[in-house]
Amino acid sequence: MAIATYAEPTFMGCVMILDHIGFNVSDFDRSKAFYLRALEPLGIGIALEGDGWAMFGKDGKGQFWIGSFGSPPGRIHVAFAADKRSQVRAFHAAALAAGATDNGAPGIRAQYHPHYYGAFVIAPDGHNVEAVCHQPEH
Repeated sequence: MAIATYAEPTFMGCVMILDHIGFNVSDFDRSKAFYLRALEPLGIGIALEGDGWAMFGKDGKGQFWIGSFGSPPGRIHVAFAADKRSQVRAFHAAALAAGATDNGAPGIRAQYHPHYYGAFVIAPDGHNVEAVCHQPEH
């Protein structure tokens, strides 16, 4: 297996402070299927996986990990980056089709900034999962 090379992750010209995040889930197979389907419109898939764990990312670079090695945490919020607003809309539709509950339809969240376009769903284990685009519509 080839090892991916990494560049420092950046957002809006700033170096990101997180390299990856992970947590345990109560039903690994259900959660894996949900995240595969919900994140596909964002170009995110499984980068690495093993017995009871999977790491999702782009281009073989895992940044979001789920596993079955203990109790899941309390409800958390995780936001995935979208390049275009159409991807936010596609994420929302895919997540709902995969069994999520709507927690905020795609739209502008001007309280954050004028171009903050996000959508929110409640995923397995009650996590608030978001896709967000920070670019104007094009």
